[in-house]
Amino acid sequence: MEELHSETPQTEPEPAPKIIGLTGGIGSGKTTVARFIEEFGFPVYYSDDRAKTIVNDNENVKIKIKELLGNKAYDGNGLYDRKFVADIVFNNKDLLHQLNEIIHPAVRIDFEDWVKKQTKYLVFKETALLFELKLNRQCYKSLLVTAEDNIRIKRVMDRDNKTYREVGVVMEKQMPEKDKIKIADYIIYNNTNLEELKEQTEKVIFSIE
Repeated sequence: MEELHSETPQTEPEPAPKIIGLTGGIGSGKTTVARFIEEFGFPVYYSDDRAKTIVNDNENVKIKIKELLGNKAYDGNGLYDRKFVADIVFNNKDLLHQLNEIIHPAVRIDFEDWVKKQTKYLVFKETALLFELKLNRQCYKSLLVTAEDNIRIKRVMDRDNKTYREVGVVMEKQMPEKDKIKIADYIIYNNTNLEELKEQTEKVIFSIE
């Protein structure tokens, strides 16, 4: 007589998290919104911070950057010299593009590995260049943090001890806010205070389906 074997029930795989691209220009308050999102229990991947780590820790990336910009791209301690690199690529679109072509694929792989470890139904990818690099196409939805230009300029002047002109030069190189607003799926306007900003953040993220 044949033995009856009970079949092990098949468990459904957990659905992949929905990726929300979080962005905002200089002085918009994007990082503050990211912190609020974490307070509400959702993980945030900080692309810019991870990129700073990757250019120092990823040997393949380091080799390619040195080939592109020379050994001076790294200081005497072997650390990425951000000021040296910024001075070279700031007014050279071709070099900047080539540098991005080295760094951004490495960040993308790092992000994909990070997503696999997450368990929440939403995860947020914080990046300053979401729309400029068309990374929003890889996201379920996009969330833009914005503010009036004069408010953003004053914030950066106070925070970084920069002149009005210095901040203006940086803003001129970024995609205009009006263009970002046209394509963003969700928008948070950060023109008032932190309490209002937190309330807006909560309302928006819990409305995402």
